[in-house]
Formats: sequence, C-alpha cells, structure tokens
Amino acid sequence: MNGNKYENLVTLEVELPIWNRFFTVSPLVLIGTRDASQEYNLAPKHMAFPLGWDNYFAFVCTPSHTTYHNIVREGTFTVTYPRPTQIIFTSLSAAPRDDDNFKPSLVALPIFPAKSIDGLFVQDGYVFLECQLNRIIDDFGSNSLIVGEIIAAHVHQEALRASERDDGQLIFDAPLLAYLEPGRFARIEQTFTFPFPTGFKR
Repeated sequence: MNGNKYENLVTLEVELPIWNRFFTVSPLVLIGTRDASQEYNLAPKHMAFPLGWDNYFAFVCTPSHTTYHNIVREGTFTVTYPRPTQIIFTSLSAAPRDDDNFKPSLVALPIFPAKSIDGLFVQDGYVFLECQLNRIIDDFGSNSLIVGEIIAAHVHQEALRASERDDGQLIFDAPLLAYLEPGRFARIEQTFTFPFPTGFKR
C-alpha cells in the first residue's frame, strides 16, 4: 500500500472560484449574434461544447453580456471554430465596446453570411454552425448555459474527416486551436489514437 494519497495534492478553498489555479483545455469559438440596432456582434467563448451526441451545441455566457440578450431577442446564433492562425482576429473580437456601444475591432474581421439564419461567420475558420435557440438555463452563479439546436453546419474541406484520409495527418495538415484557461492558447497538430478497450460503446 502506498502512503498518504494526498501528500502531493494541494486542497483548494472552494469559497472562491478554483479555475485560475490550474490549466484546463477547451475549444475557442466565436459566437455570432445580431444586436438590437441590427448590427452584428462576435464574441469569443471557451466554455463551449457539443451537448450530447445529437446536433445540439451549448456554451456558457452571462446576462451581463450583449451576446446573451441578443440570443434571447433573436432566437439564433452562429458558431465559428477559428484556426490557430486566426488568434489575433479572435482576440480582437473580445475588445470592449465604445461609448456608443460599438465594437470598432469588428470592422477588421473578414466575415461572410450564414445560409439559414440572419447571422455571420468569420472567414477561414474550419467549422461553422447555425443554431436556433433551444433553451437557456440560468443561475449557475452569475452565469447561464445557452443551448442551441444546430440547423445547418458547414466544414472546410481541409478539416472534413473521410474514410480515405488518416485522422492524424488531417489534424497535422489543418491544426486545431485550443484555449488553455487561464489566458493561454495552443496549436494542436500532433495527436494519437485513443486506446479504447475492446467492446467499448459510447
């Protein structure tokens, strides 16, 4: 038997948020919405993920953000998965608004329109989702979970999996962007097949 299992562990105080005490890996996406003034808005989010195995997408937001109220009002949003080469554009989308509630940084972003909803994407991403609001679950502290049903999806041909393409080579040729909370990012290009046990089923 080994000794104290906690001898190399630091127990954190949970009266305060713990997430800035260590790094975690997340995707980094750009959520597109339309403002009440009919202007478009883009905001980076890293607490974002598929919700289950069906076509639902969710992300964490807060009622203090314009993105939340835009989705409540319009009932739709877009998702762009940017590439590592777009980290500056992605960062610019997080710039603050001016006194007129306008984001000058958004003018610099190359965009194109969604097909099925009134929304936009950032050019040169690798996955693009068009979502219809399914539900919002509030009161995770000051945060909320926004859930959308994917009604249209587009994948750049470089990033599309196919039976004749090796997955490892595909990711090497079209690297993925990861966000390491707090405040770092990574370029993922070297990957390995996961060792699922025999008979594994999801």
